[in-house]
Order: sequence, then structure tokens, then C-alpha cells
Amino acid sequence: MRKKNKQKILENLLVTDYAAEGKALAKQDGKVIFISGAVPGDVVDVLLVKNKKDWAEGRVLTIKEPSKERVVPFCKHFGICGGCKWQMLPYKKQLQYKQQEAEQNLQRIGKLALPPILPIIGADDTEHYRNKLEFTFSNKRYLLPGEMDDANFIADEGALGFHVPRIFDKVIDIETCYLMDDVNDKIRNTVRSFAKENGFTFYDIRQHTGWLRNIIIRYSATGGLMVNICLNYDEETDRKKLFDYLLKTVPEITTLLYTINPKWNDSIYDLTPQIYFGKGYITEKLFTGNGDEAFEFKISPKSFFQTNTRQAEKLYSVAGDFAALTGSEVVYDLYCGTGSIGIFVSKGAKKIIGVEAIEEAIADAKENAALNNINHALFFAGDVIKICNDDFFAVHGRPDVIITDPPRAGMHEKLVNKLLQTEAPRIVYVSCNTATQARDLGLLSEKYTVEKIQPVDMFPHTHHIECVVLLTLKN
Repeated sequence: MRKKNKQKILENLLVTDYAAEGKALAKQDGKVIFISGAVPGDVVDVLLVKNKKDWAEGRVLTIKEPSKERVVPFCKHFGICGGCKWQMLPYKKQLQYKQQEAEQNLQRIGKLALPPILPIIGADDTEHYRNKLEFTFSNKRYLLPGEMDDANFIADEGALGFHVPRIFDKVIDIETCYLMDDVNDKIRNTVRSFAKENGFTFYDIRQHTGWLRNIIIRYSATGGLMVNICLNYDEETDRKKLFDYLLKTVPEITTLLYTINPKWNDSIYDLTPQIYFGKGYITEKLFTGNGDEAFEFKISPKSFFQTNTRQAEKLYSVAGDFAALTGSEVVYDLYCGTGSIGIFVSKGAKKIIGVEAIEEAIADAKENAALNNINHALFFAGDVIKICNDDFFAVHGRPDVIITDPPRAGMHEKLVNKLLQTEAPRIVYVSCNTATQARDLGLLSEKYTVEKIQPVDMFPHTHHIECVVLLTLKN
């Protein structure tokens, strides 16, 4: 071990395994080292960023001997961009380590007797699988390592791409992104070049100045292509000039919107997108497991929809299989969003009751139910703990099956207690975070038994895991 600029470097570490959240593992003198950017089998030098008594955390400084498991990343931005951090791993290995993390989290955190965890369901498409991408404009371009000491490269020039991890005010200028069909590159590169040619200003996050802020692209398998360009303030002449050129250059765009965002943050949930061209929304279809039946969904600029359409079909099919509906059940869909899971399983239910805190999502859910001629689905906006009381059950029926799909933080303990009080015979728990899911399963074990566990990979080349768990009420 030696010091360099008061930071510790551990040399010649053999990476042996993966831990949670895509961190690789090594040990030195009994101390566990969590490493970003390594592959089991690598021998690496690691620069520590945290150093505790029993563990440390660091990033790869030098790969002394590459693992036999390594493959060449296909994206030129790999290692700098914060996405797709597992491109150096073969996809089969990615699935293996995701399965391992799901098993370890559920067993270690939940502390429950679990059934064998079913093999993770992988993706057929590991590139171009996302239906939504968001890119950021910045007047501060992140200089690549080879550009740092070259006077020909300037940081104070417009960039359009992804934020640099842990550097809030600089953006990596993205030329090619493999997360979506090539049309995303065409849109992004067209806007960037036209903006520079015409002197349009890029946003300065520190000073809150500049005109162009974000581009949000949503693409559906049915051919819909929605572009929402977020602006710091309106400038009608330049806006029309830019938008007309974009529509002429990228005729695939079916609807173009803009959102004026004068706030210091990029969120648009409390803003109103304006339609410049098209209907202002696109539609998507989700096919059931047999592939001969599809549900249609309207996706507006602020709608939530699973960002991997084909994997969403697999995920929802698992949820439907676990629910084991016979046509006589009342199904409660909690955190229902725009109603996608409830609508997907609706053909097997007597009634669907969807509950969601966001009113705009509930409006979309009602519209989606009508779009699919589903008359036995009702959707309510508000706090499920307050809505689902005895009076509500008396009117709409007590749940036979509860489907819950909370955010990464998991379910609030009050909701867990509400589920224990409600005593639905079956709970289908869909999660994007197996750690918080495991915590909640531990709490639910007071009255429920875990019957089935199915991980699903929604995001190839990342460490994210989706997991569906079936719980049944104890006798």
C-alpha cells in the first residue's frame, strides 16, 4: 500500500465476486474492498474513496491483468457516461450476478425461509431497448481525459448528453447512444448542430442562464415518436426556427412539444408542456404472454410508463401468473401509476381498483381503461392508507388479490401495516429494489408466506433488477 496525494492506493488486488449495486469485491488482510469498474478475475490497482476499519470503497485505477470474463464495451462513452456500467461483462454473466444479488438481498435482509428463486428472465434485446431518454444541454462540456491538457479542446462550449456522475454542472457530449433506436442520435445531433450554428445558448446550471435545457424523447413500438424540448424561457422566433428545422430533418417525429421551465431544477411534473406539432401524445401496445392480445396505452409527456416495453410485457405476465385470477377476484392495484399492470391483468378479474397518489396518472389510467373498453376498472387518486378503509371496502369489495408496485424506497411502514390489517389472500409485490422489497417481506411475514420469487432484467448492462414476489396469507 502506498500514498499518492494523501489518497490510498491498493495494488494488485484480485477481484473475486460481485456485491450489491454492481460493486465488485476483493479482500486484503481480512478487509472487504468494494470496487467500481472491476470484473471478477481482474487484478487491479484501486484508488480508495472511502476507508473504514472493516471495509473500504474505491475505483479501478489500473487493470494489471484483465479477467477472462471481460468483453470489449461497444459504446465509445463507456467508463465516462454513468449508464450501462456493465458493458464489459457478457450478458449471461450480468444475469448471473443479478440473480445472485436478488438471492442475497432477499435472504440476508428479509431473514426469511424462502422458496427456490426462479431463474432471472433476461431480455431478448440488450441494445435499443429503452422507450424513453432524457438529454441535458450544458454550456460546460466535460473534457475527456485526453483533452484535459490540449488547448484545442474547450470546456466552455455547448454540450448535449448525459450528466457526468457526481459532477452536477458538466455534461458529456453524447454522439451515439445505444439505449434507443438510432433516431435518438439523429434528433440529438440535429438539435445540437443547429443550435450552435445559430448561436442559441445552452443552459448554465450554476447561473440559471441560457435558453436550451433538456430534450425528452419517447419512442413506441407502434411508431410513435414524441419529442419534448424544455426551455429556460420562451423565445418564439428562435423556437419556431429550431422546431421547423427539426421536423424537416427528422420526419419520423409524430409529435413535438416544448415546456417552459424557469425553475432551478429540471423536473416538469408541475409544468404544462405545449404542443407545437402532432397530437401531444403517443400510444404503445403491450402484448399478453400468448402474443395474440394487446392492450393500448396513451403516453403523454408526463406519463409514467415502463421504459422497456418488451420486458414490461414479461414482467406483467409474471404478475398476472402469480395473481392466478379466475374471473371472480377483486384486484387492488396499488401505486398503479397510469394503470398498466391492472389493465394488463384485467381480463382475469371481476373488478380492478387502482390507487395512486398522483392525480394526473389516475386521469391517464381512466383514459387507458376506456381506450381498451375495460368497464370493470376504477381508479382513485390519493393516499392508499386513507382511501382503503372499511367504508371503501363496503362499497367496492375487499381485495382478493393486491398488486403493489412501489418506488425504490419500498412501501411505507403504515402501508405494510394496512396490508396486514386487510388480510388479502394473495399479494403480488413488484419491486425495482430487492433490498427494500426484502425489508417489506420481513414485515409482511407476520401474516404472509413467500410462495414464489421471479427476478426480471429490465435494464441490460446496468445493475438494476426487477423482482416479483407472490405472498399468500397464512392459515
